[in-house]
Amino acid sequence: MPIDRFIHALIQWQAVDRPAPARTLTPAEVRRRYTDSAAHSRGTAPEPVAEVTDRMIDGQGGSFRVRTYLPVTDRGRLVTYLHGGGWMAGDVDTHDPVCRRVAGALDAVVVSVDYRRAPEHPFPVPLQDGIAAADWAAAAFPGRDHVIAGDSAGAGLALGISMHRRDRGEPGFAAQLLVYPPADPTMASESVRAYGTGYLAEADDLRWYYEQYVPDPAHRTHPAIDLLNADHRGLPPTVVGTAEFDGLRDEGVDLASRLAAAGVSVRHVPAPGLVHGYLLMAGVVPAASAALRDVLEAVERTLASVPTAT
Repeated sequence: MPIDRFIHALIQWQAVDRPAPARTLTPAEVRRRYTDSAAHSRGTAPEPVAEVTDRMIDGQGGSFRVRTYLPVTDRGRLVTYLHGGGWMAGDVDTHDPVCRRVAGALDAVVVSVDYRRAPEHPFPVPLQDGIAAADWAAAAFPGRDHVIAGDSAGAGLALGISMHRRDRGEPGFAAQLLVYPPADPTMASESVRAYGTGYLAEADDLRWYYEQYVPDPAHRTHPAIDLLNADHRGLPPTVVGTAEFDGLRDEGVDLASRLAAAGVSVRHVPAPGLVHGYLLMAGVVPAASAALRDVLEAVERTLASVPTAT
């Protein structure tokens, strides 16, 4: 279908304004611009939750923040959420509206992870923080159906956390939600060539993000980075969300296919007319709000099909 009219207007505005590529900025400037963009996409009224609490927890070699959302209606679910932002931008504040919607739609406690970011904290630090946060969440809210979730860079971290638990023989998750995941560090897909320029998320910037997160090219074949070629057997039921005009679209589609081929129950939820990063646009772009509802409804159906935690 044609690109969403709100997104098209934003692309036209950006073409006139010509913001500097992220790869030409300092990390502080990248983070400031990402935060400003997220703030402009917020809706007028935040999704109500029962309580929001910030606290620090320990990771390997340092501590980091988690933000916990208690839902208005609680159905015994738990979501550990990893934010996007190229492993170097984004935080619990930029994704506050998303996490509130997750808590409300799934009637779940949500633990949003403010993992330490590249380039100051390259791979595997963000992944290790995600693992520690998921473990903390499970201990703090025991006996719940636990979902691991994330968007963009956070989706890659979420899948890495699932594989870590499987490989260590630890309890798995009830489900995982991966929205427009970066799954192939070579970025060799057709959608990268088709939509890697002029659709808000620039392919050259995405390659630069990889360089900040995994500065040693030899590490980019690690299963937690090269997600397409990882062992997908024994992973939890998965919802994969993709966007039609996203350079990473084909990676997400391919990942969903490979998960299914490995015996994983998969629901693929495409977002027609939308671009990478649409979750942060849900406050102002109606189609993005609908796409967010679609992926959360897919998670709801997935949870309905798995045994309840005991």
